[in-house]
Amino acid sequence: MEKRRLGTKGPTVEALGLGCMGMSEFYGPSDEAECRRVLNRALDMGLMLDTADCYAAGRNEELVGSVLRERGKGEDAFIATKFGILRKPGEYRRIVDNSSAYIRSSLEGSLRRLGREWVDLYYIHRLDARVPIEESMGTLAGLVAEGKIRWIGLSEVSASTLRRAVAVHPVAAVQSEYSLFTREPEAALFPALQECGTGFVPYSPLGRGFLSGKLDRGSIEAPGDFRGSLPRTAGDNFEANRALVARLEAVAARLGVTAARLALAWVLAKGKGIVPIPGTKRERYLIENCSAAEIELDGATVAELDGIFPPGAARGARYTEEGMVGIDQ
Repeated sequence: MEKRRLGTKGPTVEALGLGCMGMSEFYGPSDEAECRRVLNRALDMGLMLDTADCYAAGRNEELVGSVLRERGKGEDAFIATKFGILRKPGEYRRIVDNSSAYIRSSLEGSLRRLGREWVDLYYIHRLDARVPIEESMGTLAGLVAEGKIRWIGLSEVSASTLRRAVAVHPVAAVQSEYSLFTREPEAALFPALQECGTGFVPYSPLGRGFLSGKLDRGSIEAPGDFRGSLPRTAGDNFEANRALVARLEAVAARLGVTAARLALAWVLAKGKGIVPIPGTKRERYLIENCSAAEIELDGATVAELDGIFPPGAARGARYTEEGMVGIDQ
């Protein structure tokens, strides 16, 4: 697989990573044995693994850490994790905390669960309006100097916040939702990323599975699957967005690829500093997703998909009001 550098001063990683959240919550029940196979295969491929301390109250980090310990490969793996969202077990409601004391205590917890002495890429998961970004960046810069984190990342921040952050310390990557369904980062954030020498790590590059063409009402309405509560999949929005996906499937069929591979190839085509992290808990989908890096889309195909999915084409908000807490717009 092609390697890409996150920003001008960031790490060089494989062109796609693996989002691990769904292995532990939000997307219904998981088969732990299969999830461990996925993690091992991803590590064999050298993929960046992305987790967070709030995913299943730390259990997602524990899962990743247990696989690393079994392999004896904790130091060689590239691990990204995040701090800043506090949730009670089993609840979606969140509180955001970017205070210096919380950053340090969260990092120590993550290192313990992961079984490592450092985190490769450490993100502010959501922005705390009570704490200036300069203060949080100062704390993170200190952790870089101490060798406890190697690179700093931000998640769901605005262009202006990114510019303020890099005035304190380089930011290797910004992580935000981005896909054919969610193109808002292109307008203001993309130019700021270029200006600041920062890479981009899109999460949900398959629109939470919708763009694969395999999502149906039955799957999202299953117990434990939070997609059933999202405005984008509610009521008539589901059918309207499914009609868009049908047009994606038609282009994919013409090119002889799956809709998922085409949707990921489109994201990859949007810039060499972009490293999407599609999530999956099944090995066959991991392999399919990574094969998208083999597809080189020409300008005409990118433009065709841009036309089918212009900004705002997807009907319905990407989160509920609670899910927008801490997103810096």
